Amino acid sequence: MPTKTSIQNIGQFLGQSVTLQGWLYNKRSSGKIVFLQLRDGTGTIQCVAVKAELPEEVFQICQSLKQEASLRVTGEVKEDERAQNGYELTVQSVELLHQSDDYPISLKEHGVDFLLDHRHLWIRTPRQRAILKIRSEVLQAMTVFFSENGFTRVDPPILTPTSCEGTSELFHTQYFDEDAYLTQSGQMYMEAAAMALGKVYSMGPTFRAEKSKTRRHLIEFWMIEPEMAFVDHDENMRIQEQFVSYIVQHVLKHCAIELKTVGRDISILQNVQPPFPRMTYDEAIKWLNDNNYEIAWGEDFGAPHETALAAQFDRPVFIERYPTAIKAFYMQPDPDRPEVALCADLLAPEGYGEIIGGSERIHDFALLEKRFEEHQLPKEDYDWYLDLRRYGSVVHSGFGIGLERTVAWICGLEHVREAAAFPRMLYRLKP
Repeated sequence: MPTKTSIQNIGQFLGQSVTLQGWLYNKRSSGKIVFLQLRDGTGTIQCVAVKAELPEEVFQICQSLKQEASLRVTGEVKEDERAQNGYELTVQSVELLHQSDDYPISLKEHGVDFLLDHRHLWIRTPRQRAILKIRSEVLQAMTVFFSENGFTRVDPPILTPTSCEGTSELFHTQYFDEDAYLTQSGQMYMEAAAMALGKVYSMGPTFRAEKSKTRRHLIEFWMIEPEMAFVDHDENMRIQEQFVSYIVQHVLKHCAIELKTVGRDISILQNVQPPFPRMTYDEAIKWLNDNNYEIAWGEDFGAPHETALAAQFDRPVFIERYPTAIKAFYMQPDPDRPEVALCADLLAPEGYGEIIGGSERIHDFALLEKRFEEHQLPKEDYDWYLDLRRYGSVVHSGFGIGLERTVAWICGLEHVREAAAFPRMLYRLKP
């Protein structure tokens, strides 16, 4: 009886008969031969059905198959140097499991809105499947890096009573008779966890009610947020560059076929090795002004500024020590220059912008309490956060990395929406 296997493992059965289960991606016929492109979620393979070698009813099934019909195919594994995975299947039998009539996404160009309306089907295509596979491997690489470097995973709540960053860009809901919000960051809870476990990280969805339609933004996205006790600003940046390099090299090693499918120039990714270049905010402002970008000290960077700054380098670049006034209230000011914070944004090359934001956190109780007053934050909502500075406070740092934006950069995508299975954008809540 033929062995049941998957396309990704087909090479183990050269010269043997195996059974594959999947869906018909495409079909072409020369009359006496039908070429079936079968996909099963792990890859795609060509199955060759020769009329003279098959019972008439089997060959008729092959001819009748429509795009995305589900089927079971048994055949002999043969080498094929032209194939992406190096193999093809000579068909011996075919069982039609379910015919697919009038499949809406044909093998032609479709508009983006149409494809997003049919996102539940669009993800079946080779390119979208490859992106989601790379996303999965990015998460796997992150998990392995943290595990090998002594981090413990902690899952912060999604429903919160307050904003992490003191902004109004929150989704409001009712928590019985109380106001609640969908989280925009788990950072504060991770700081608490770091005081218990030393080095921690979280992975999960976050929500920003920004009315933004840029290619870099989603309304719902995944954030990975490490927090580390006894780690200062400089060590925080060193950990970030090791982390990002590890992720990219992991994807290069494990996703060669997928990167080829999305058309990625891997030579760019091969350069992503530490150390990463660093610029201070002051240096960045000077460079921008010297290169005909009008921006004053104290202003935050927009997409054109970040793109221009990152274009100077062949790998991500840190921009550090931003003005305290334009950064979150919890960031530690530089003791030698309090008007700037001990923080850094990591900018990806090729116009992808900020993929990491991180900082040393304020560890002094009196200073953090003063920041609450300056930002008019309700003390009753944040008193537990102040407890972290009341009882055994230490220097600590952390960062947040956006998963979809990181995947978009690694894949070379034009828009971050393809980096999520079911993206949530300003005017899109379904499917």
